[in-house]
Amino acid sequence: MSLASRRCSRTACGRASVNTLTYVYADQTAVLGPLATYAEPHAYDLCDVHSERLSAPRGWEVLRLAPDPRAQGPSTDDLLALADAVREAARPAPAPVPLHSTSDPSRGAKRGHLRVLTPTD
Repeated sequence: MSLASRRCSRTACGRASVNTLTYVYADQTAVLGPLATYAEPHAYDLCDVHSERLSAPRGWEVLRLAPDPRAQGPSTDDLLALADAVREAARPAPAPVPLHSTSDPSRGAKRGHLRVLTPTD
């Protein structure tokens, strides 16, 4: 499921999710941060309305993480990785190895990277 098509986890809410809520039970902390890249079964995606109205159980802390403005859109590293992948895909494939090469008959038949040895008398 793509980032843009994920909906709020709250029942009967059809709004698009903008934040992800996770719990750190050991620290009694609810962490609300930017929408996670992937939907996780232990996390809850929330819309802007439900993100604002979020409250935690008594004694728990709510930690709200602001989105990093530099993280919006693809980074320079992402673009370089994409360019490298395109270059790699455009390279010609290596020449195939003949399946039955008998360049050295005394060593047997060559199949790809393996060589079939024949018994010697």
